[in-house]
Amino acid sequence: MIISSSHCAAKGAIPRPDALHICYIHSPMRYAWNQYYSYFSSDRMGFLSRLIIPGKIHKLRIWDESSSHRVDHFIANSKTVAQRVQKYYRRDAHIIHPPVDTNFYVPGERGEDYFLIVSALVPYKKIDLAIDAFNQKGLPLKIVGIGPDYRKLKKMAKANIEFLGSLPGEDLRKIYQEARALIMPGEEDFGINSLESQACGIPVIALGRGGAAESVIPGETGFLYDELSIGGLLAALDKFQDFSFNKTTIRTNALKFSRDSFKKNASSYFDEKWIEHMSEQ
Repeated sequence: MIISSSHCAAKGAIPRPDALHICYIHSPMRYAWNQYYSYFSSDRMGFLSRLIIPGKIHKLRIWDESSSHRVDHFIANSKTVAQRVQKYYRRDAHIIHPPVDTNFYVPGERGEDYFLIVSALVPYKKIDLAIDAFNQKGLPLKIVGIGPDYRKLKKMAKANIEFLGSLPGEDLRKIYQEARALIMPGEEDFGINSLESQACGIPVIALGRGGAAESVIPGETGFLYDELSIGGLLAALDKFQDFSFNKTTIRTNALKFSRDSFKKNASSYFDEKWIEHMSEQ
């Protein structure tokens, strides 16, 4: 049995003819498919890049689709990813949400009055949208994460926005525990940070698409807004200011995504597919 965990190339492993290959997929190759224009918009590329990259991406898409046939069964980490697998590979995918370490991420004492982003600093995360919104509001925002857009985002941000870089686990947990809410401005494949925050009893304000729609309960563990725009996020922030959340209710939702639940669901699926595979030999 081969188990691959793939967001790009791992699913392309070439198996032995008698092997069973199960792929836990986090998304079909984002920059080749659904996030192509986030990475390769005309304002992000020079003249030569605009000539070369489309042809390279076309070849990459051909490889990505053809290599998907090396997988016997896909497990998607969310309904959104399962839909992409169907759209780009014409394959079905079983859904098993990823695990959050609910033993490590636990509630603490609220200590400060800031909002929080925990994210890679890459285009499709839409961190620039959140910065524009918080520039207008003047509310304190801490951003944890690193990535190629760091300098651009740092240049955009006003004094109320602080970049903390990459943090070790215990520091990250403390940052979660002391925040007012986690902000998720872009469409996530699943968004494990949403559940890390909820495990700490901290609500989430997120775009109501992708994985956030599967992990956030509107009005109970956070708010979901419909419009991918500064106005959409600003309206959600205004709504949040007059709302109170129950920390226990928020954490209870996160417990449904615990490591034990993941192990139970994944093990059951692997056993089922292995028995099917052996019966066919």
